[in-house]
Amino acid sequence: YNTKVICGGFLVYALINLVLVFSSVYIVTQFAPAAAGSGIPEIKGYLNGIDTPGILLFRTLIGKIFGSIGSVGGGLALGKEGPLVHTGACIASLLGQGGSTKYHINSKWLQFFNSDRDRRDLVTCGCAAGVAAAFRAPVGGVLFALEEVTSWWKSQLMWRVFFTSAVVAVVVRTAMGWCKSGKCGHFGSGGFIIWDISDGQEDYSFEELLPMAFIGLVGGLLGALFNQLTFYIAYWRRNYLHKKGYLVKVIEVCLVSLMTSVISFGLPLFRKCTPCPEPDRSSGVECPRPPGMYGNYVNFFCGKDNEYNDLATIFFNTQDDAIRNLFSAKTVHEFSAQSLLTFLIMFYTLAVVTFGTAVPAGQFVPGIMIGSTYGRLVGKFVVSFYKKLNIEEGTYALLGAASFLGGSMRMTVSLCVIMVEITNNLKLLPLIMLVLLISKAVGDAFNEGLYEEQARLKGIPLLDTRPKYQMRKMTAKEACGNQKVVYLPRVVKVADIVSILRSNNHNGFPVIDHTRSGETLVLGIMLRSHLLVLLQSKVDFQHSPLPCDTRGGSFPFRHNFSEFVKPVSSKGISINDIHLSTDDMEMYIDLAPFLNPSPYVVPEDMTLTKVYNLFRQLGLRHLLVVPRASRVSGVITRKDLLIEDNEDSGSMELQSASV
Repeated sequence: YNTKVICGGFLVYALINLVLVFSSVYIVTQFAPAAAGSGIPEIKGYLNGIDTPGILLFRTLIGKIFGSIGSVGGGLALGKEGPLVHTGACIASLLGQGGSTKYHINSKWLQFFNSDRDRRDLVTCGCAAGVAAAFRAPVGGVLFALEEVTSWWKSQLMWRVFFTSAVVAVVVRTAMGWCKSGKCGHFGSGGFIIWDISDGQEDYSFEELLPMAFIGLVGGLLGALFNQLTFYIAYWRRNYLHKKGYLVKVIEVCLVSLMTSVISFGLPLFRKCTPCPEPDRSSGVECPRPPGMYGNYVNFFCGKDNEYNDLATIFFNTQDDAIRNLFSAKTVHEFSAQSLLTFLIMFYTLAVVTFGTAVPAGQFVPGIMIGSTYGRLVGKFVVSFYKKLNIEEGTYALLGAASFLGGSMRMTVSLCVIMVEITNNLKLLPLIMLVLLISKAVGDAFNEGLYEEQARLKGIPLLDTRPKYQMRKMTAKEACGNQKVVYLPRVVKVADIVSILRSNNHNGFPVIDHTRSGETLVLGIMLRSHLLVLLQSKVDFQHSPLPCDTRGGSFPFRHNFSEFVKPVSSKGISINDIHLSTDDMEMYIDLAPFLNPSPYVVPEDMTLTKVYNLFRQLGLRHLLVVPRASRVSGVITRKDLLIEDNEDSGSMELQSASV
């Protein structure tokens, strides 16, 4: 082939990639900034109880879908799995609140999920659906939601998530059946199980356990290094590069795209072509594959017809096919060690540089590609070392993929099930478990998992499952510090509310009242968002500074409950959006009907460890710290909570043991 043909081919290839990647970065920077990255750290934060603005908007959903098409289609070293999890969460959130209010796509009959907790459950189902659709692994989706994203799990949520994943599996299966005739490009190629290697290695021997453990060790080290490098580069980008405006982000992604095109097109040109192996009729694999097809044995500018380029087979290919080639069994000497090493170093570098740019990017598929490359490398040495045994390189590629993901993301159970589901090889389950445990243990010795590192960088304060050791010696009062508590009286002047809301960013305010004897009484807690609703509606303003009489049930509640529900897909109202006249400012509001009368309360000398566990396990936003109580009204034990259904609930009361 002459130079003109090669240059022409490269220009077309690089240009198509550049256009796709530019479309992706343009959508993200101009239309949906929250759609950049994988979105899993943000969703994890949301399910941990943190409101990150913009992550579940309708525009983020659109930006994520079309941005992913551009970035994955443009051949960058990233995957579509992370964005699919975020997409699932956005769809769930929008369904839960009945659509998008800003774009007037809303429906009344969908608005059941008014409490934050119900919406959180629905978003968890959306995350599971994303994984189930990405990998066609329904059980893996359920376990991913349980292990990785959610902070509070209950048995009721389990079957809801399971049901969601089952529906996803049926829908994907139906779509693939409909696409069999080739109407949908190569969606569905490779069958329902994406990388089926069930025809691979039948059994393994005791001697192989050492190289397999070595794969786990390498996976832990490379995964931890990946997390550290991406953290440093993302930190530099965030603090220096991306502060210079959106144009820098666009130029950066376009440069990364050009670099990826040059490497994936240029490097295979330097490899000598390899003669095709003896044709094996039973395998059904053609060598070289026909032009315009997808699959194994790529003839990349080779002089003879019966030759293939092993580096192009993994580099100049779709990601799914490259992984299928690396996992493939019965192709013993397909890749040379030199090609695998070249690909590993180059693709690892590209994955590190690409992660954190302003395009939607998943980390699963690059992780599988990196891992399966060094797994196959180890497999090559094992095959030449243990000549007598029946060993497949593809088995080691699969274990390498599991080890890198375990070392980077630190997932165990869900990853194990996903790996088994996408490869259809149950015999390798004990080996995948062994490799994952080793790689996670090695990775944990160096740093946190990928999503925790990214969340820390983005300033998302995730609460870990276990409190820090030093919390044992601290009390709740010490944790509060010397800050002055901002109280609201029961009947409060509108001007006072406005000045309090303007002077701080607190989201919850304790409401107090004084008894006739002058004692302070804590009535409950009032949320900032609810105060803003009262100020905006103005219907509860009164001239008198005296409380309303609510005991007789005569207080007219003039609000619809849905007014107090916080919209997920918009930022909600702020104090600056509310316009009040000078007459309004002189009015009063009685807060008693609107506050939460039974907030969670802890004594001031309770250890911070207990407070932490209570806060995290109940999913709280505020916890009031009060002095030691002076008397005990009663003690509730387990039997007091076991109210039988058949007893008359009207006469049934919780029996409190008198003290």
